[in-house]
Amino acid sequence: MVLFGPPGSGKGTQAKLLTEMLGLPHVSTGDMLREHIAAGDALGMEVREIIKAGQLVPDYLVIRLVEDRLDRADCEAGVLLDGFPRTLDQARMLVGMAEGRGLRVLVIHLKVDYDVITARLTGRRLCPQCGTLYNIRLKPPIVAGRCDIEGARLIVREDDKESVIRQRLVGYDAQTMPVLEYFFARVRFFEVDGSDRKPEHLAKEIVTWIRSAIDADTDEISGEGL
Repeated sequence: MVLFGPPGSGKGTQAKLLTEMLGLPHVSTGDMLREHIAAGDALGMEVREIIKAGQLVPDYLVIRLVEDRLDRADCEAGVLLDGFPRTLDQARMLVGMAEGRGLRVLVIHLKVDYDVITARLTGRRLCPQCGTLYNIRLKPPIVAGRCDIEGARLIVREDDKESVIRQRLVGYDAQTMPVLEYFFARVRFFEVDGSDRKPEHLAKEIVTWIRSAIDADTDEISGEGL
C-alpha cells in the first residue's frame, strides 16, 4: 500500500491508524535513511555524504533501501510505504518490485482542501523550551499564547507561515501529481476526502476499501466473476 497526502493532510496519523488496524509494518524511507546513517554502515555513510553536500538522495539508493526492506519476512503479507515513491522512475520501479514478489500495489490518496490545510498549519504553535505543539483552533493551550507545561511564550515555526505552506503545496502538486496519474492508470487507486473527517472514521473507510480491493484481486486471480 502506498499512502499519499499533502503536508498537513493528516497522512502521518492515517499511516499509524492503518498499520495498527491491518497489522502491517509502516515503512518510511526517511526513517530507513536515518537508521542507516545512525548505524554507520556503508549505505549510511554514502547517504550522509550526499546529504552533507546538500543533494537529494538519488533514486538508485532509495530503491535499494526499499528492495531490502520488502525482502524482510514481516513484509510478506503486505506493507504500508510512506515517502516512496516520489518520482515517476521510483513509481515504475515499485510496480516491478511488487510484481516480482507476488504483491499488488494499492494506492490511497488522502485529498484535503488546501485552504483547510493552510488553516490547520497556520494555527500551530510551538513551545520553544519543551517542544510541545499546540493548535489555536484544534488544541489550544489553557492560557492563550503560553505553554501549559513550561509557561513559555509559544512561537510560530517558520514552515508554518502561510507563504511557506502555500509554496510547499505548490511543490507537492508539481512532484506528486504525475506519480498519482501514473498509478491511477495502472493499479487499484482510492482517493478519499479528509478535509473535515475524524481520523478514526477516515481510517475505517480506507480499510474497508483496501479489503474490498484485496477481495477483488483474489477473485480475478481465481477466475471468479469472469
